[in-house]
Amino acid sequence: MTTDIKTACQEDMAGSIDHMKHSFKSLRTGKVTVQILDNIKIDYYGTATSLDQVGSVIATDATTIVINPWEKNLVADIETAIAKANIGVNPNSDGETVKLFFPPMTVEQRQETAKQMKGMGENAKVSIRNDRKKANDQIKKLEKEKEITTDESKAAQDEIQKTTDKFIAQLDSILKDKEAEILKV
Repeated sequence: MTTDIKTACQEDMAGSIDHMKHSFKSLRTGKVTVQILDNIKIDYYGTATSLDQVGSVIATDATTIVINPWEKNLVADIETAIAKANIGVNPNSDGETVKLFFPPMTVEQRQETAKQMKGMGENAKVSIRNDRKKANDQIKKLEKEKEITTDESKAAQDEIQKTTDKFIAQLDSILKDKEAEILKV
């Protein structure tokens, strides 16, 4: 019984870390990535569609992204959507492609991005702790209902705490590496 609870807890904690890593993709580091455009959608025949579904989106170098729509009439829609998204760059168009030229990040921007990243890390830690609490509550309920002994309950809670500590340490390591990446000039 406690094995299922511990397994579910581990999966939830791993999911919290995966979610944090996915959230990091929206952060800008020294090198611009096409993931910065993931949340930008345009109206494509009545459907909100991401940019990578209406054309090719390529990071040509560390500061430039080129969007080449498959239908040239979408260029104006893409420009408008990018301008509204407020990602820190104005779109440039030659009528066939949209180019985004990102200026190099300033020290202040890097520090602000690191601060956002730490906030995402704190949210992940809170989620992991909530997963621990949920698992411990389930174990305490089993003990209260006399389905497991007090010793089994204590052992299971200790194991969940060790799992929590392992995931928090993993998360701290990821945050440290990401912060170094962001602050590197």
